[in-house]
Amino acid sequence: MTEPQLVRPVPVSGFPEWLPEIRMVEQRWLDLIRSGFEKYGFCSIETPSVEPLSVLTAKGETSNEVYALRRLQEDADDASDSRIGLHFDLTVPFARYTAQHFNELVFPFKRYQMQRVWRGERAQDGRFREFTQCDIDVINVDHLPLHFDAELPRMIHEVMTSLNLPAWTININNRKVLQGFYEGLGISDPLAVIRAVDKLDKVGPEGVAKILSGELGLPAQTIDSCLALARMRGTSSAIVDDIKSLGVTSELLTEGLAELSYVLDSLANLPTGSIVADLSIARGLDYYTGTVYEGKFVDWPNYGSICSGGRYENLTGSFIRRSLPGVGMSIGLTRIFAKLMAEGLLEAGPKCPSDVLVVIPRDDRRHEAEATAAHLRQRGMNVELYHQADKVAKQVRYASRKGIPFVWFPPFEEGAAHEVKNLESGEQAAADPASWFPTSR
Repeated sequence: MTEPQLVRPVPVSGFPEWLPEIRMVEQRWLDLIRSGFEKYGFCSIETPSVEPLSVLTAKGETSNEVYALRRLQEDADDASDSRIGLHFDLTVPFARYTAQHFNELVFPFKRYQMQRVWRGERAQDGRFREFTQCDIDVINVDHLPLHFDAELPRMIHEVMTSLNLPAWTININNRKVLQGFYEGLGISDPLAVIRAVDKLDKVGPEGVAKILSGELGLPAQTIDSCLALARMRGTSSAIVDDIKSLGVTSELLTEGLAELSYVLDSLANLPTGSIVADLSIARGLDYYTGTVYEGKFVDWPNYGSICSGGRYENLTGSFIRRSLPGVGMSIGLTRIFAKLMAEGLLEAGPKCPSDVLVVIPRDDRRHEAEATAAHLRQRGMNVELYHQADKVAKQVRYASRKGIPFVWFPPFEEGAAHEVKNLESGEQAAADPASWFPTSR
């Protein structure tokens, strides 16, 4: 009989996977993020991994990154699978979901969504083809109060603080400031300038200047003013006066400065330096219309954003004829997690969630061991029953290798006492399954 050919197990680039002790940490993070969102009254939704291609390409910006689906043995007479693709973010599915369930939702609708997304781009540092996003959005009919523009970064600040990350900042700008400033300079296509300035981190000031002069034909003095605005930073609403000192005026600029000032003042009680007004932030997606956010690690300024988002006036416009303005932010969980892994800053958890391993003394005592494990589980503990009656030392070594902190020894003889061993301290003592509880994990 011919042996089957082995397929070499290799990872697929851009599709991260973790060992159990790392996955335990990721799940703990997800629990902290979920708890932080729910503290502010946001409710969870989950949309399918796939959407119709017509939905995914409605905005157009990332249609070249969509993974389309088809069956390997597809039916030539059934083209239904050819019309769907994996979602590349959670914002487009959210827009479709809101429009579809409009009459069933209570507005303002405050939702969070924590799911994997897929993008067909080249995998590189901080960029993946499969990754987890943690989104929050609030959306309302006709008008959304500006205080939500401050509430969302406050939430994200609290959540990311709970994760004990290396130093980071949430950088804030306002698209009305940018567009109004460029309009005040007499630029006929301010959105094109916004898209160019959004590349500042990638190509630098000289690269942006080349785009503004070569592709957009702007004069040198106008380019200097655009770059002067982009270089501005501040940690309070005092930056508004700095922007005004550039001598550019327009009605939209005045409106944007008032909004930016309001958000910065609302967040003034957060730790100094954690919120930064950064006039270089543009967020290239055209649907952003007001406040925009971009979180960055302080020590890795060239690493991609770890959270981002902004205000939009009518993201659902492709799906429903109602005005539904909203504001949203997203935490790039996989991007953050992978960076800390690469830098050796992520402390691994245990290899399993078990609090206790119950030993099997002998085959004829298995029933006692099973009953003990069941009783401890009923009292709320995570309990693993060893799989066979091996030598006790082998069973204890198994618990040690998996990071299980306690080993339970059922009576080895009829009438003997139960005992439990703390593997960290080495202490072993008699214990009652009806009252004992682990002191630490």
